[in-house]
Parts: sequence; C-alpha cells; structure tokens
Amino acid sequence: MQPNTHKINMNKIDYAITFACYNQVEYTRQCVDSMIKYGVDLSRLVVVDNGSTDQTRSYLETLPLGGRIFNQANLGCGVAWNQGALALQSEWTIIMNNDVLVSQGWIGNMINAAEQNGLKIISPALIEGPLDYDFDTFAIESSVKMKNALRIGGRHAVCLAVHKSVWLEIGYFQPIPKLLGYEDSMFFHEVDKAGIPIGMTGSSWLHHYGSITQSAMKQERGLAEKDGLGYRYNYRLLQQSWLERKLKKIKRVRQQKLWREQELAQFGMTMHGQRQDGGFSWE
Repeated sequence: MQPNTHKINMNKIDYAITFACYNQVEYTRQCVDSMIKYGVDLSRLVVVDNGSTDQTRSYLETLPLGGRIFNQANLGCGVAWNQGALALQSEWTIIMNNDVLVSQGWIGNMINAAEQNGLKIISPALIEGPLDYDFDTFAIESSVKMKNALRIGGRHAVCLAVHKSVWLEIGYFQPIPKLLGYEDSMFFHEVDKAGIPIGMTGSSWLHHYGSITQSAMKQERGLAEKDGLGYRYNYRLLQQSWLERKLKKIKRVRQQKLWREQELAQFGMTMHGQRQDGGFSWE
C-alpha cells in the first residue's frame, strides 16, 4: 500500500538538505543511497565534512552534490549545519544526521504536514537502533497509518525541516565547536522563547542507527558511552535557574507520556520507537 501523500509534486517544493559528517563513511554511504533510492535530487544536498580521516572525502567527490565543504578540523555540528544551510538557501532547509535511512515520500510528507498545520519547524517520526527489520515496508505502512498524527511541540535534531523565516527571526545554530552536541538544545531553546510553532509528524519516517558519530568521538577521547561528550556545564548557557529547568523537565516528561498513551491507544504504536531484541519499544 502506498501513502496518500506520496503524490506531492517535489518539483514544487523549494528545499535543500544538509548534514555534517566526521568519518563513518559507510553510514554516510547508506544515507545517500537511501536518498537516491527514493528520488532525492542530490543537487539539493550539501555535505559538510568535519575533518574526516577515512574515505569520506573521496566518496563525497564521486557524488553530484549541490555542495561539499571540507573543514580542516572538526568544528562541531553548529558550525557545519550553518555552513550547509547558507551554502544552498531555500524556503525549507532539512538539517539531518548522516547515520539515518530515509523512506518513500519523506520530504514531501514532512513539509506538507508542516504547511497544513502552520508549523515552521518539523521533524519526522523515528525508529532507532539496529536495522534488523524491513524498514522500507514498515515506513510505507506506518506513514499511512499515522499520516494525520501530529505532536505539536515535539522535536528532535536527528532531522528537522526549518522554514527560512526561522533563520530571519532567531538566527542559525550557535557556532561553538566545544558545545559538542548541545547546539540543538540551544536552538530549540531560542525556538521556544520566540514562540515558533514546531512539531513532529507520523506521515514521514526515518531509521536512525543512533548517535554513531558521537559514540566514535567519545572513544577518541577515552570516554565511556554513558559519559556526556559536551562540557558538563553547557546548560548554563540557557540562563535558566535550577527550578526553571526542573519544571520544564517535568512538563516535558508528562507531555511525552501523554503522546505515548494517545498514540498507542489510536494506532498501536507511536512516532518514536526503539528497536530492541527483534521488536519495538514505543516511546
């Protein structure tokens, strides 16, 4: 069965895609292959390499990309995302990880959901973990089942489509290399302060292997997987009191629980699943 929204004319959508990479060429290759499989025009893709030492750069040279930027060192996600977004400007810019697989109709379904619901930032639904299932079939079926499901206020930085008006209102990502993964938290903080409408849609799905680059960077630094990669006091940059952070966390946990309960009751699944022991754990 094909999703209803697959008939969206992609030629009428002004979009660009960018992701940063740091080694892990096989994940980048799988990501790009999945884009090609589902008809993404690679001239709309800008890849920013943050000083890879494997075969990433030679691989990128073989692709008909809209842009490739080779940084001399790992400047972090914030710098790289900004470089990619500015290199190919468009009405909608998709910022994403390289350790993901896309699915049929993912761009059109995502942006259509944003425009129909007045959102300026939108993220797709996710399955995270090992690829030990038929993701292509799963994504087609799930995008039909949950095509009208929406989490107003939901967000994640694995993939987000950002309308150009957002850059004009709050600017881009913080270009501070030492943030090491905290760039998304700071960006979403500014989004919330400005009251920019944001959400997640069940009509578009990605498979996310799960923080592959961050795990590799932890190994390089001799950190355990449970350790944080960024500076432990990055949260101070939000300029919030302990009580403010605590109350926001409580509110966020309650909202996540409500979304989960509602989606499980209506669809028997949710927009965020973890692949574990050959099955799905829904969040």
